[in-house]
Amino acid sequence: MINRRTLLAAGAALAVLAATPSLAADTIRLAITDVDGLENLQREFGPFKDAFEKISGLTLEFFPVSGRTAAVEAMAAKQVDFVLTGPAEYVVFRSRTNARPVVTWQRPDYFSYLIALEGSGVTTLADLKGKKVSFHEIGSTSRHLGPGKLLADAGLKFNTDFEAVYIKTNVGVEALQRGDLAALGVNHTDLARFRENLPEFKFVELAKSAQLPDDVLIAAPDVSEEIFVKVRDAFTTGSDELWAAVISTDANRKYVGGKFLPGVADSDYDVIRDMYRAVGIESFNEFAGG
Repeated sequence: MINRRTLLAAGAALAVLAATPSLAADTIRLAITDVDGLENLQREFGPFKDAFEKISGLTLEFFPVSGRTAAVEAMAAKQVDFVLTGPAEYVVFRSRTNARPVVTWQRPDYFSYLIALEGSGVTTLADLKGKKVSFHEIGSTSRHLGPGKLLADAGLKFNTDFEAVYIKTNVGVEALQRGDLAALGVNHTDLARFRENLPEFKFVELAKSAQLPDDVLIAAPDVSEEIFVKVRDAFTTGSDELWAAVISTDANRKYVGGKFLPGVADSDYDVIRDMYRAVGIESFNEFAGG
């Protein structure tokens, strides 16, 4: 005989199930770590969403997050299926969730530089010993990790042989002009902008990295193989149409001239792990700088 306690427990369980949102089998949830809020997602990636749904036959739902930490927590909690993120962030996602890379989103001219001003007396990386160098913000792939690795490769120990500070590039370039900084860690876009907007100053390239690993679309470990393959194949069969949709919005100009690269493996991001180590970070379970 079913007693009253059993009936109450069953009723409570049914209530929980009824209150739990469910998704159709052909619906996937996508988060993008550097886009804050649903309105921005729709504005910046709405054309991509429309093209992807047409090509893949899947329904794509945007899952807004407030940043990379919220995104990795959402994936760990099985609230999101796919995330588009940067290379430095991918390493943490992989460590925390065992996420799988699906396809990279190529960023042309994705390089790190260390720059100084002509006439400052700094002409080589060795000249930075004992001086102050800025890296924009902790954890940035192109402005912190990449430049930090360039210095390590030159034999300079991070924040020991020089003083590392973190100043936004627009403010940092002003500090460089005043002589408050000896060098800046920047990316290709930064350097091009400085040269265009500050023609009266001559910037010296002390070092330039190889092409950095690209942004990457990753799948949560619980995504089925069937859905994983459908999503991956959409980026192959509809590559041109999807890329045109991505770069149709001004916010995605960084991808102009690039393409999707489907043959991605976790080992492609070992170079990022080496960059973390170069700036003194040995654990990949947390985002550098929070």
